[in-house]
Amino acid sequence: MTMTGTGTHPQIDIGALRGWIGRTETRSELLTPALAERFNATFARRGPLDEGAEAPLLIHLCLTQPAVPADELGPDGHPARGGFLPPVPLPRRMWAGGAFAFHRPLRIGAEVTRLSTIRDVVLKQGRTGPLCFVTVEHEISDADGPAVTERQDIVYRGLGAAGSKAEPAAAAPGEHSKGIRADPVLLFRYSALTFNGHRIHYDQPYVTQEEGYPGLIVHGPMQATLLAQYAADLRGAVPSEFRFRSLSPLFDTADFSLNARDTADGLMLWTARPGGPIAMEASARW
Repeated sequence: MTMTGTGTHPQIDIGALRGWIGRTETRSELLTPALAERFNATFARRGPLDEGAEAPLLIHLCLTQPAVPADELGPDGHPARGGFLPPVPLPRRMWAGGAFAFHRPLRIGAEVTRLSTIRDVVLKQGRTGPLCFVTVEHEISDADGPAVTERQDIVYRGLGAAGSKAEPAAAAPGEHSKGIRADPVLLFRYSALTFNGHRIHYDQPYVTQEEGYPGLIVHGPMQATLLAQYAADLRGAVPSEFRFRSLSPLFDTADFSLNARDTADGLMLWTARPGGPIAMEASARW
């Protein structure tokens, strides 16, 4: 792609990419008892599986995921650029953060529809090169109307030297804390639940030898799910609003913790490994 505008990266035509703003995609899928059972098993939780029962929190992230044929995947296991998302010519794509507004629970047995809209495409200059941020809004609904409104922040970046920068100071434990085992089986199961072929989450030789990380990377949406579940458990109710952003990666080389502290209007939450910085920070309001 060619450069447009002063200060943009010479290989990224941000004007053309911004042409994707406003594009929509609609996908639907049945929220089955079997999916709810597998979801609960992955997170070591219990819950009803009868049709009409309240579905687990954030199970919608496992629904309506694209089923891209194997010959249309890139070498990293991600779908090739283009399609609904803009064809950003940067090799690494990650979920940088997002937000959820929970209007009411989804129900097991419901036909769930996700209406996705590209809301923004922005090019920035990071310490290791250009960063392209794509904001997607998802409206999650069923026959009874809207259930969840989600904002998804996706970042694309170059290859950059993994792990070459000094880490921030270690995060202090929260008022509330819970340990999570960084188990490769947990990572594999979540990849399977979300039909996520990204090799950084399950292919140890690839992630260490090709991408230069010390171990498998813990999924951003899985960390968000764990933190949202923790917030709901602490308060005994699903929050009305949950926001999060990724600050640094977590690897399967060490277990990590969920942490929370009370604030004036809810909870501040974060994940961190022992002696490590905050990996994901979040806030929950009721």
